[in-house]
Amino acid sequence: MGARPMAPLALLMLAACIPQTGGGYRDSGYDRPAPRQDRHSQPQSQQDGWERPALGNEQDVRRLPAPPPAWQARKVQADSRVVAGTSYTVQPGDSLRSISMKTGAGSEAIARANNIPSPFVIRVGQKLTIPGGRYHLVRDGETGIAIAIAYGVDWSRIIAVNDLEEPYILRTGQRLLIPDTASPSGRPETIEQRAARFHLDLGVDDIVTGGQPAIAEKAKPAQPTASSARVLSPTTPVAAPARLAGGFQWPLKGTVIRRFGPGASGERNDGIKIAAPLDTPVLAAADGVVAYVGSDIPALGGLVILRHGDGWTTVYGHAGQLLVQRGQAVKKGQMIALSGNSGFADRPELHFEIRQGRSPVDPLPRLPAR
Repeated sequence: MGARPMAPLALLMLAACIPQTGGGYRDSGYDRPAPRQDRHSQPQSQQDGWERPALGNEQDVRRLPAPPPAWQARKVQADSRVVAGTSYTVQPGDSLRSISMKTGAGSEAIARANNIPSPFVIRVGQKLTIPGGRYHLVRDGETGIAIAIAYGVDWSRIIAVNDLEEPYILRTGQRLLIPDTASPSGRPETIEQRAARFHLDLGVDDIVTGGQPAIAEKAKPAQPTASSARVLSPTTPVAAPARLAGGFQWPLKGTVIRRFGPGASGERNDGIKIAAPLDTPVLAAADGVVAYVGSDIPALGGLVILRHGDGWTTVYGHAGQLLVQRGQAVKKGQMIALSGNSGFADRPELHFEIRQGRSPVDPLPRLPAR
């Protein structure tokens, strides 16, 4: 059955859902988006500009139309090459990159094995150790998450053995060392068998460090734009801010109901929980760029991740509406979502994290006293 034409009133309600470019929340005078539907009611037509992702647990999270994340859109073929450990004598015209292509080992791995610092100068006649192992050749648009899934290895282990660092953007042609993983039975298994039994429990760290698509060596990431109208291809990497501009502000008005760190039953909270009524505006805690928007971490439901420069990241979970796009530049105080009770929340609340590099830090000392 075809969708019915939208009435003028519905169009007006939709217009109120979309934040204006560069706009920030104000205590009075802002246009509140239309209230959410009851979570058990029938979904709206996608002609209203929202896309409801299928979460499997019937979450009601509305967002702007967007393609799937890069690790879903760009699958990885596990066609790694096993390289035997050996040695190599540097020839005229050689570079670490050309030696990598000749031997199949990663240029970064060769540099580490031979204690060659940046700018990676080698000399003719120098004898280099070529570290053995299984190496994956990174193709355009591939992500760390998709590589981890293809080989059945946690992305954090791949980060560790390759000594990857901020900003965690892979390079097309890069050769990543894939660590070995023993099967539960201890018997040898193929990569296909290992990948089949592997389950990636996707977390914030995986998205922050392994969610960006690979980029060609001389290419540049897309520059952020203030408009939510631009929809990037999932395989387009996005440039992050170089520096954090100022400090952080509170992301929403509400009551802190759970603090950072271990809970009463021993589970760890990597942020704080702030209770607030449904559809309370969620604000960017600092100037930044949207690194992720979606619902791929079931526990956190509707989720926005912002990068701010200097390795700082903020995380906003349990949202009911997501109002920004990946690659969008936002200002401190700009509305990026509306609060909800999606994910594993049992009441309307915001899960808020601040991360320095890969480490979550207590947000309270970094937010203004109130």
